[in-house]
Amino acid sequence: MIALDYAKLDATPVAREPFPHVVVPDFVPPEALRAVTRDLPPLNKRGSFPTTSVRLGPAADALMREMDGDRMRATIAAKFGLDLAAAPTMLTLRGRTEAKDGRIHCDSTAKLVTVLLYLNPESDAFSSQDGCLRLLRGPNDLDDYAVEVPPVNGTLLIFPNGAQSWHGHRSFTGRRYSVQLNYMTTDAKARSELRRHRISAFVKKLTMAA
Repeated sequence: MIALDYAKLDATPVAREPFPHVVVPDFVPPEALRAVTRDLPPLNKRGSFPTTSVRLGPAADALMREMDGDRMRATIAAKFGLDLAAAPTMLTLRGRTEAKDGRIHCDSTAKLVTVLLYLNPESDAFSSQDGCLRLLRGPNDLDDYAVEVPPVNGTLLIFPNGAQSWHGHRSFTGRRYSVQLNYMTTDAKARSELRRHRISAFVKKLTMAA
């Protein structure tokens, strides 16, 4: 069990600019966050690792189970007016960002909703905006943003995926832990993406064991 601040999530209204989203600082309370970060694996390679492909300590494992649980699904569905009852999930962990990461993009159309949870302590780099996710008004200018989300202190970001949900961040190289939860469509493209992640998990297990 892990205590997350669902009351704060429930009380946070959906922001509409530049696209519908919710940002909840300290969704993972400080004491729980300290336990989680102690239990994270030392991911020294870029890329997203399915949580089933890495070794998690008890607190980190409890967090992943809660993120992928019924309460989170029901809360997000109610807040955004979505039917997520049959949506498959994809849960991944990222521990390192390289210079090539953060380019402006919208998420795959196979993803109905993107949920990002940031597990890093505050740092000078994040304070100077490096590696801080920006919600953008368009696809062409990283400085044309409406909201900037520092990837620190258990901050939660949720947004339904759409054709205008542009986001990205300034270049950052180094440790940057984030959990990404996606509620997927049930079409062939979503099944293909889920299958690709399962294959990736197998390959990464072999690489990490080498």
